[in-house]
Amino acid sequence: MGSTLERVSFSPNIKERRDYSCAVFDREGRLIAQAAHIPVHLGAMEYLMQRWLSEGPPMEAGRAYITNDPFFAGTHLPDISVILPVGDIGYVAARAHHSDIGGSSPGSFAPVGDVRKEGMIITPKPLTDSLVKEICEKCRGPEQRRSDLDAQLAACRIGAKGLNALATRYDGDFEMIAKQCLGYSEAMTKSALLRLEDGVYKAHDYLEDIESGRIELSLVITEGKIAFDFDGTAPQANIGINATEAVTRSACYYVVRCLAPETPTNGGCWAPVSVAAPRGSLVNAEFPAPVVAGNTETSQRIVDVIMQALPVDVPACSQGTMNNIAFGTKHWAYYETVGGGAGGGPSGPGASGIHTHMTNTRNTPIEALEIDVPLRVVQYEVRKGSGGGGRFAGGDGVIRAYQALEGGITCSLMTERRSKGPPGRNGGRSGMVGRNLLVRGSEEIILPAKGVVELKRSDIVRVESPGGGGWGE
Repeated sequence: MGSTLERVSFSPNIKERRDYSCAVFDREGRLIAQAAHIPVHLGAMEYLMQRWLSEGPPMEAGRAYITNDPFFAGTHLPDISVILPVGDIGYVAARAHHSDIGGSSPGSFAPVGDVRKEGMIITPKPLTDSLVKEICEKCRGPEQRRSDLDAQLAACRIGAKGLNALATRYDGDFEMIAKQCLGYSEAMTKSALLRLEDGVYKAHDYLEDIESGRIELSLVITEGKIAFDFDGTAPQANIGINATEAVTRSACYYVVRCLAPETPTNGGCWAPVSVAAPRGSLVNAEFPAPVVAGNTETSQRIVDVIMQALPVDVPACSQGTMNNIAFGTKHWAYYETVGGGAGGGPSGPGASGIHTHMTNTRNTPIEALEIDVPLRVVQYEVRKGSGGGGRFAGGDGVIRAYQALEGGITCSLMTERRSKGPPGRNGGRSGMVGRNLLVRGSEEIILPAKGVVELKRSDIVRVESPGGGGWGE
């Protein structure tokens, strides 16, 4: 499914960065398998299926369905999910991040105060030609949006074909075998959790650029089970760093998966896990809270908090941001994230210039970017010395600079770790903070961590991503 989506999509964000996930579910909506794509989609995909089967419109076999509703077990508006029921066997789904969804700014990734300004909300419904037309008419680059939706549907059809073949191969035993797979992953996850010392562990950290960005966690480990309680976390904000419950669950599930890396990914992994996220908070926002960067920035901070609370020796904090940057005009839109430094750990230094934790996307090749849009990458290199010092140093961030080849291009930035670098661990030093700059002629202007800027011809936007924290003195 994932290979199909990669090969037949058109936008660089899906085709090159591979910002998508594909999954297979049984008829009860339990995750049977998910490709190793995007961790922030990890638990959110099953959470959506469970919610749809209990509260969504009925689904007919062979008919495709669609949603991007963040408050119906979604993540953020650019992530559109296409679901295809497969007879009485189960479901397949493909989720992809579209480069625009009709938000107030090209790329639909601007800091605004209401989710309705972030773009079009698609409540759960059948995927029809008229709906595709309506979506595309509201987006920049409508032909690209249409082609990417077609690619998602093609991926689901490939998945349906494969799922039918599996059911035929195992005749009447398919459902039983699927349950055995779920049970196996549950047992392996419990075994990993049993190696942790029982107890209650607490940690907190902060998001930047809001008055109270505290994320509070109480982590309870008891006899092979783990409970995440975010009581005490700050209320939802009027800027798009609010996470939905699906995103928060995915961050928790991701860390549990790190503790049991050999376990096959399916719904059994989540059986020993419980998550309590207060409604109306930064980790479980309610409509109409803006949520676009909760999926990318707040998910990373949640991981940082969990890692700090764990009673095991884990790596220092990684860059803690996805460095979201979007460009466009009324005719086109482009979006990507920028890698940074990974935290040093007990077994060695952190890697440099990579995407960490809740993102698993690839680097966008410069050639693909420059072919697609009127931008030129004039600098791309490792930001040497940005990783925190320690026995094992944090990895370095990167410097990536984009030059506008025409005037009237809008650039949106949604970034974190611009005021406080990723903390080190066990005496290691913090990584260097990130920076966003506008170079206009001979003048360098520091841009805010979250903001929108209108570019003139030859303007350069330079992103300097954070380094990872160091580990050990």
